[in-house]
Amino acid sequence: MTPRGADAMSPQRRRLDLTEAATFGGYRMAALAARGLPGFAAQGLVPAIGFGASFASPERRAMIERHLRRADPTIGGLRLRRAVQDAFDSYTRYWLESFRLPYLSSKSVERGMRVEGYEHVTEALEGGNGVILALPHLGGWEWAGRWLADRGHGLTAVVEEIEPPELFEWFVDLRHKLGMRIVSLGPSAGREVLAALKRNDVVCLLSDRDIQRTGVDVEFFGETTTIPAGPATLSIRTGAPILPTAVYFTDRTDGHLGVVRPPLDTHRTEAGLRADVHRVSQSLATELEHLIRRAPHQWHLFQPNWPSDPGFE
Repeated sequence: MTPRGADAMSPQRRRLDLTEAATFGGYRMAALAARGLPGFAAQGLVPAIGFGASFASPERRAMIERHLRRADPTIGGLRLRRAVQDAFDSYTRYWLESFRLPYLSSKSVERGMRVEGYEHVTEALEGGNGVILALPHLGGWEWAGRWLADRGHGLTAVVEEIEPPELFEWFVDLRHKLGMRIVSLGPSAGREVLAALKRNDVVCLLSDRDIQRTGVDVEFFGETTTIPAGPATLSIRTGAPILPTAVYFTDRTDGHLGVVRPPLDTHRTEAGLRADVHRVSQSLATELEHLIRRAPHQWHLFQPNWPSDPGFE
């Protein structure tokens, strides 16, 4: 059998086609350019790059507009257009920051981070079962990951694989430099996350998008959709607390605010595992709504996420 990502001409490494090579090369060049930039210079590039990304992606503009209206039904007109552009700017800032993070000092990372509710993390880890940070695709979570790793916490994050495989491997290496252990979403992810919780790691799970469409039905911003069942199932089975968490960009250069909410109620009931997973997942969806509504313009959800969204499958 041919390994995933390999072709008959090259069993060791799949040859990139021109589009993939351009994508891979573009990310690497951007990373090289950004790594030496001070924070104020990187932030100064955000508006131009964000505007270009928005102009080139009308489908994404339309989708983030739909999601912003879900988060804030009163938004419209000029305020909505500004919020849409702010979402692209926020996503641009996220990538520029990710490229710079491996080369920043621990002192710089510490100066750029303020956390509300960090005691929930330390108290959860005292239980010895690990802790699950359930996050939306919002703000600059990787800065917080580096901050946690610098404090000596084992950190495991589950991420979606992207194409080409060489680009995904490059991103994995980038995150390893931040002190993160990366688990790719797939059949072995559950086993690896269980091992991480057994090590008493902090496990980060992006929880507002059900990529595999195998999750739990919940009411999320007033409409039924699914979110991943993983956080609830893992917590119920292992005793690892779930802490709804978000990391927001602030107006300050390299500034971030982490918000860690109290643990969800994940106790077992006589209703059975399926009912308990649904109950906990609905509680998580409600918490994610609360976190997203604090800064919906920093929500990086450019894909269809509800059955009524165009392109939802």
